[in-house]
Amino acid sequence: MTERADFIARIRAAWAEQMPAIDTSPIDVWGRLNRASALATAQIERLLADSGVSRSEFDVLCALARTGRPLRASEVTAETMLSGAATTKLTSRLESAGLLRRERSTRDGRAVELSLTDAGRAVVEREMPRALAHDARLLDGLSEAEQQTLADLLARLLANAQREA
Repeated sequence: MTERADFIARIRAAWAEQMPAIDTSPIDVWGRLNRASALATAQIERLLADSGVSRSEFDVLCALARTGRPLRASEVTAETMLSGAATTKLTSRLESAGLLRRERSTRDGRAVELSLTDAGRAVVEREMPRALAHDARLLDGLSEAEQQTLADLLARLLANAQREA
């Protein structure tokens, strides 16, 4: 394990020295999970830089692309786990960039629906394979069985976290 990869072990050792009576073992999982997520997010931000969209903006575009239909802002918020305020800010930016459009709902004239423009769809079609290739590289060294085990364990952690929310 490299010094950089052992960051969490150093944190645990420091806590053990400062507060030896507390069990810091959850840091082994949550610390590594949070650190891996932060590093992966920063890497995706750099990967997307050439496309002119942030990771959060890309998440909005992907939500619209995968549903295959226009979405209300509240649906985009639910699909992306962004806040309502963030969704509003991001969709305004994406609209200004010509990557999505806002239109009054044909079913409910009070509601606004968001949909991809051709340019927005092109960003998703170009960047999604690159993002998935990046994610696959982060799984290097794990067999398919290990990846499935990890996915199953993470699903259980997510269920616990959602139950606490």
